[in-house]
Amino acid sequence: MIVQREQMNVVIVGHVDHGKSTLIGRLLADTNSLPQGKLEAVRKKCEHTSRPFEYAFLLDALKDEQTQGITIDTARSFFKSQKRDYIIIDAPGHIEFLKNMVTGAARAQAALLVIDAHEGIQENSKRHGYMMSFLGIKNITICVNKMDLVEYDQSIFEDIQRQYEEFLLEINLKSTHFIPISARHGENITTLSRRIPWYKGDCVLEALDNFNKDAPSHERELRFPVQDIYKFTAFGDERRIIAGRVESGTVQAGDEVVFLPSQKTSRIKTIEHFPQPCHSEAVAGESSGFTLETQIYIRPGEIMCRAKEKLPHVATHFKANVFWMGKQPLVKRKNYKLKIATQQVPVMLTDIIHVLDACELSSIQNKGQVDRHDVAECIFETLKSIAFDDIHFIAQTARFVIVDNYEIAGGGIILAPVYVQDSVLGQHIEEREFKWERSGITPDKRAMKYQHKSVLVIIDGPLSTGRPIAKALEETLFKLGKFTYLLGVPSHLLASGATTNDRVLNRVYHLQQLGELARVLTDAGLILITTIADIDKDELNMLRSLNRPSKTVVVRIGFNHFEHNDAHLILSEEEGAHSGADKIVNFLIKSLLLDPEYSI
Repeated sequence: MIVQREQMNVVIVGHVDHGKSTLIGRLLADTNSLPQGKLEAVRKKCEHTSRPFEYAFLLDALKDEQTQGITIDTARSFFKSQKRDYIIIDAPGHIEFLKNMVTGAARAQAALLVIDAHEGIQENSKRHGYMMSFLGIKNITICVNKMDLVEYDQSIFEDIQRQYEEFLLEINLKSTHFIPISARHGENITTLSRRIPWYKGDCVLEALDNFNKDAPSHERELRFPVQDIYKFTAFGDERRIIAGRVESGTVQAGDEVVFLPSQKTSRIKTIEHFPQPCHSEAVAGESSGFTLETQIYIRPGEIMCRAKEKLPHVATHFKANVFWMGKQPLVKRKNYKLKIATQQVPVMLTDIIHVLDACELSSIQNKGQVDRHDVAECIFETLKSIAFDDIHFIAQTARFVIVDNYEIAGGGIILAPVYVQDSVLGQHIEEREFKWERSGITPDKRAMKYQHKSVLVIIDGPLSTGRPIAKALEETLFKLGKFTYLLGVPSHLLASGATTNDRVLNRVYHLQQLGELARVLTDAGLILITTIADIDKDELNMLRSLNRPSKTVVVRIGFNHFEHNDAHLILSEEEGAHSGADKIVNFLIKSLLLDPEYSI
């Protein structure tokens, strides 16, 4: 039996030119982790180009790095100690590349933060400390590098340690070690240095080995974000395969699972690994596909979990730490796109608790926006319910990015769900109703005139059945002399199976517009009819809220799309257009929305 060695991802961060790449190069060289002949080849190249040898050259694989002398992307390197294998992520230190640094650090379980003893603590040294804090990295060691340039002066090291410890206290972050090092000369890297006799702590390698590692991902609760659903029809294959990547946990055929936020349940029938035969289980880190015993309708973005384990939170509000990198500031009541796992939903900033100033070691209260390179604790609201964990439970489903104008503008971690009574949508509706200059013709007068009350009729289900019924309903009501209109929304705007970013969000935005238009048309006394493929509970609640105080009637075609009981009338998928329209008219009569004399 082969015993797997323990692994740990460690990110190296620090201000530009403070020696991160040199430290990594030393770790690779001094632990004999370089490919055979690599060190000698780099030395010979330096001799050939008349350049002094630097251990940082071992990592400078990118062409831009070699010409500019700065790390512009995250590079991954590997080395081993006696205890475990390490994957080292060298993150950019230059301020323009902070976005790349966040991307790299998000994968880390521990961090080495490098500070130049000669230059001292810089602005980015503090920003990187903030980022380690809000990314939830618990294992952090501060390496005070280039001690050779200050002749290994103990007082300089202790002064930097005191200042940075004050900063860490300000942001509620603890560090286990401060280590004086000289990466260029290998001092305190893999063994304690004779040149620094006054230091009695661990060397860098020992500090890494003393980091505590969380339980392996496969031992955690199951989290499987759904990437897409595939339907095969060739050669009689009727499988619907739910595809994605297992972020944590283990799942086996026969397990009862629940999908969030929809809360639909089923049981795993088979586990698919293309192009391999079916497996009996899938574990964290594997890209897999699943078929279910009971066919249920789910969308990309849902998270599959074991039904009897601790589940993620499902909410529309959450508290988070965010680091903002956008060209424009993060402001309240503006629509952004939130991407968390495979979920993509519109999101708004609703409250700024405080903004941390990395330069002044101070917390700014009552700031109206989050500016570029600010770190802030905020409250966000999504337009639809999302499933997520807090950062201290399962990090993979707690980290997110915010997109503004097609660019990643911010990243952060979720601290906790927030349960509130009010919402941005509710506030908007309240403001809309208050500011609306109302017509002098009341809804009752219009109902008397048209011999019916106003109502929004939503026909939900396959458009192949729903559209003919909607057209027949409009025609029937019009022949009866009713004030009616069919608002046909193009199917590509509301495509529930769309997987591209724009379509996922456009569906929500167009439903918002539909709700606003419905409010106007029903206030004018119409029976407004629309068809929507597979509306979910959040979308339905949004339309109902936007259309209030006018009534909304939901007609569902088919039984198997959703499990919630929000339909007023259910029709068969084989229902004929005119018979379906007649059933809807009779329901409107029974609901006292139409005059009984028109009973069909």
